[in-house]
Amino acid sequence: MAFHRRPKQPSRARVTVLTTAAAAAMALSSQAADAAPGEKPGKDEVKSRVDKLYEEAEQATEKFNGAKEKQEKLQKQISALQDSVARGQDELNELRDGIGGMATAQYRSGGLDPSLQLFLSADPDDYLDKAVTLDQLSGRQVESLKKIQAKQRELAQERAEATGKLEDLAATRTELGAKKREVQAKLAEAQKLLNSLTAAEKAALAAEQDRASRSSSARVDLGDDTSATGRAAAAFAAAKTRLGTPYVYGATGPSSFDCSGLTSWAYAQAGVSIPRTSESQTTIGTRIYSTSDLQVGDLVFFFNDLHHVGLYAGNGQILHAPRTGTVVRYESMSTIGGPFMFGVRV
Repeated sequence: MAFHRRPKQPSRARVTVLTTAAAAAMALSSQAADAAPGEKPGKDEVKSRVDKLYEEAEQATEKFNGAKEKQEKLQKQISALQDSVARGQDELNELRDGIGGMATAQYRSGGLDPSLQLFLSADPDDYLDKAVTLDQLSGRQVESLKKIQAKQRELAQERAEATGKLEDLAATRTELGAKKREVQAKLAEAQKLLNSLTAAEKAALAAEQDRASRSSSARVDLGDDTSATGRAAAAFAAAKTRLGTPYVYGATGPSSFDCSGLTSWAYAQAGVSIPRTSESQTTIGTRIYSTSDLQVGDLVFFFNDLHHVGLYAGNGQILHAPRTGTVVRYESMSTIGGPFMFGVRV
């Protein structure tokens, strides 16, 4: 008979050692996996991430500005349509009163014409065709009915147009709210990152920002202002008075601005009305693709989606409202953070 030896069981001590070692290995592995995500970002990384968030916030800001501008236009159009409908209804009532007067006169002179009686209780659009065909109305009555018919059609068209614009307005308000929340979320995320810095790191970042503002202003040769002429010169002069004014999204001055808010305000001071958003401002003049052809006061646009605009200041510099956390200042076109696309001479 063959006997099978029972496998030797590990000792309790050995099991304990192996278990402890495995647990330690797992703990070390877990610590290694968690180290990177949990590590506090340094000042430079925070600045890079915050700058990116501010850029995204500015993109959303221009969309917000566009929706706000559209809302204001729609409200004016709706108001004008509603006024027109009200006036048209008054005119229609007067025309109806005139037909009623004819009916009264006919009744007093010997009885109400059946055709006119039919009209007063039926739809004139349908009735007019029948009555004219039957030659049952006088020329004056036909003319009055035609006016009523035309006015009713006009009112129906205006009411339909107003209804469509009201629906468009509701959608625009929804878009406006969404863009506002998007901007606020980006800014809140950026602020959360900034709050994670130490006091010393925050002071260092503030000092960098201050040096950037002072050095960019110092690099501009104000003698180049002479290349500005006419309204462009006046707009640039107005913008210069706002140096140091804080950037605030959606703001159009005079105490705070976003990028397109500054340019539209500056040209307004020169007596020129230009659109509110950077994208719309690209459509209002002659495009200039070479930086060597730019003149002081020209609008200059950056990034592929054209979400940033400033005023050319000469010497490869622009005067602009950069982004949240900054002020209106001069800056080199090479440090904007996005490519120069083209200029526009208003």
